[in-house]
Amino acid sequence: MTDPFGFLRIPREAVPARPVEERLGDWREVHAGQALLPLVSRQADRCMDCGIPFCHTGCPLGNLIPEWNAYAAHGDWRAAYERLHATNNFPEVTGRLCPAPCEDACVLTINADPVTIKNVEQAIADEGLRRGYLTPRPPEKQTGKTVAVIGSGPAGLAAAQQLTRAGHAVTVHERADRIGGLLRYGIPEFKMEKIHLDRRIEQMRAEGTVFITGTDIGCAAGPAAGPAVSPGGAASTSAAELRGRCDAVVVAIGAGERRELPVPGRALHGIHQAMEYLTCANRVREGDYAVSPVTAEGRHVVIVGGGDTGSDCLGTALRQGAISVVQLDINPEPGTGRTDGEPWPVYPRTYRISHAHEEARGCEGRDPRLFSSATLRFEGDASGRVRALHLTAVEPVARSPLVGTEHVIPTGLVLLALGFSGPERAGGLREQLGLELDERGNFARDAGFAAGGGRAPGVFVAGDAGRGQSLVVWAIAEGRAVAAAVDRYLTGSTCLPAPVAAHDRPMTALGRMRYGEF
Repeated sequence: MTDPFGFLRIPREAVPARPVEERLGDWREVHAGQALLPLVSRQADRCMDCGIPFCHTGCPLGNLIPEWNAYAAHGDWRAAYERLHATNNFPEVTGRLCPAPCEDACVLTINADPVTIKNVEQAIADEGLRRGYLTPRPPEKQTGKTVAVIGSGPAGLAAAQQLTRAGHAVTVHERADRIGGLLRYGIPEFKMEKIHLDRRIEQMRAEGTVFITGTDIGCAAGPAAGPAVSPGGAASTSAAELRGRCDAVVVAIGAGERRELPVPGRALHGIHQAMEYLTCANRVREGDYAVSPVTAEGRHVVIVGGGDTGSDCLGTALRQGAISVVQLDINPEPGTGRTDGEPWPVYPRTYRISHAHEEARGCEGRDPRLFSSATLRFEGDASGRVRALHLTAVEPVARSPLVGTEHVIPTGLVLLALGFSGPERAGGLREQLGLELDERGNFARDAGFAAGGGRAPGVFVAGDAGRGQSLVVWAIAEGRAVAAAVDRYLTGSTCLPAPVAAHDRPMTALGRMRYGEF
């Protein structure tokens, strides 16, 4: 176990990021080259080894946090690495990208600072890689069953790896030209260098998973339509034909239906969806472009949307050489502490500073966010390019404009980071596989991930396509859980873990509030 008095004598100390001016000069991760182990081992010793570790419930994967904290504190990196992988296929991803709801659920958070769980997780994953612990785990025998996974984001990859290791013949179909989904083209390099993704894909190939890129499943009209080419350049394959030649299909295409901003001037040049912008920037890093076709260089940039995607756009724009960047958030500025409606151990909405916000402060000396702000209209120049954005303050509940608060900010590039409203509607995937939409616009499924409550036999839905946009840790948890469901469907039983059910949701204060009414 860890030091039983560690949390009393050791203060929380997060791994420091590289200096702002240094990291803005490259695209490497903000912690690249840092000496993690001495600090991380000491921080892991703060873990209380609680009788009831609520960090487990804060994490949908059920990560064995106290166990790998103890191993990290004692420098037993192999044991820590094995316990980390017992519940998580890609800890080097979650250690970099997950907002760590486990830390907000840490028992220490009741009256102190939580354990730096995310830093410890990343350090264990990276140290295990450095020591050569990342090796393929091919199945001992084959079942003779075939599974197609549509989509290669975290949910699809986790499902594919689990099913391959169970002995099924798994093929992952990806519309883009490279594997990884949003991990590849939606996450900037400074948050996760793609070498980590590439290593996992090579491990999966060595285990037996087959990857097919450049194929848009469902875009063809049906089995008789023959080969086609989708608007994005990917060859099209009928989803119905794919289902006919596989024993099971996992739909893990994510929630790609982007929310729009229907205000006057939206059609002006220079207004782009955030994912279009981030994909172009990532393609530069992949070597596809010398210069991004959508760049912030030399422009005043406005980002509409206050979430993580907006923060990713912010860090990207700063590295591209934007003159200035403003991020609009329609929500009011949150406080620094929990509210009564968000008690421990739920994940609270509090004032948080991302690395990109820290970088903007270093450049401009202020937080780039304007809270309680909404866009009224865009204004263009004579050539039809956006030149200004008219915005207004809004009241906190109904978000209606406040009279007398309208003002104008100059801009030459607007990025819409408004989130997603479910899986993409275009194409024939839904019709060809017999998928239905639920009341939230996602693909309907039962608690066991079966599409439409089993009305499309052998078809399962995992990740954001069924849950709606969520965290990477939920996507991996769903990928593992859907693999167990598919394995049971194919063989009649399963030994694969299922950390979540399809309708599980993060902890909230709802139960506490109901009890308070009695």
